[in-house]
Amino acid sequence: MTPDLFVNVDHIATLRQARRGLSPCPLQAAKIVLEAGAKGITVHLREDRRHIQDRDVLALIQAHPQQITLEMAPTAEMLGIALKLKPKQVTLVPELRRELTTESGLNLLAQTEELKAHTARLREAGIGVSLFLDPDPRQLELLSVIEPTAVELHTGKFASDFEKPEAREKALLELSVAGKLIQDHKLKLNAGHGLDALNLPALLGSVEGIAELHIGFALVARAVFVGLREATQETLRSMTAVEVTL
Repeated sequence: MTPDLFVNVDHIATLRQARRGLSPCPLQAAKIVLEAGAKGITVHLREDRRHIQDRDVLALIQAHPQQITLEMAPTAEMLGIALKLKPKQVTLVPELRRELTTESGLNLLAQTEELKAHTARLREAGIGVSLFLDPDPRQLELLSVIEPTAVELHTGKFASDFEKPEAREKALLELSVAGKLIQDHKLKLNAGHGLDALNLPALLGSVEGIAELHIGFALVARAVFVGLREATQETLRSMTAVEVTL
């Protein structure tokens, strides 16, 4: 089964915030990619509001109430925003002010009780909860304690090692093993970070059962040259060109 594509429109907002204007508009971008065949939209409301703003999240949820995944740090401020706006799904992610992008998955070992509490509050409000995790079996052992509805595997190592065959195969094996463990917990398996039309066939040929792919930077970067609609459709086409590598 081909996964659903969720397009992250954060970097549409990055371009807009460069001039603090109104264009390009993430809401307009969402309309284009959904019409092009994407199933959903992802936005990361960071604590420093470097790209997506609160008004963007509100507008997107109002326009597409069943298609928005909100990425956020597990903080009291973000929990309050999610409980008020009620996106269909929240992905809890680690966040550092100095990082350019999310560098790793959550540390469940260090934040077990905090993440359990956040997850419970969100699920009680009818919001799906995904945890952004590295493919680390030690972390995955705690899924039954925290009880999310999904896990998004951090595919950054695979993406950065894509041109190094031995390292790529090692990363794919780790993702495959982690994916099976997640599905053994009866949780939805998602994946994201560093993915593009070139590396998707290898990922999907090696990791079974991925339900959602969350892709942003590479797709938006490609859109600079071919347009957002074509970049979305290129990505969708690559998702059906499965390449078995393991």
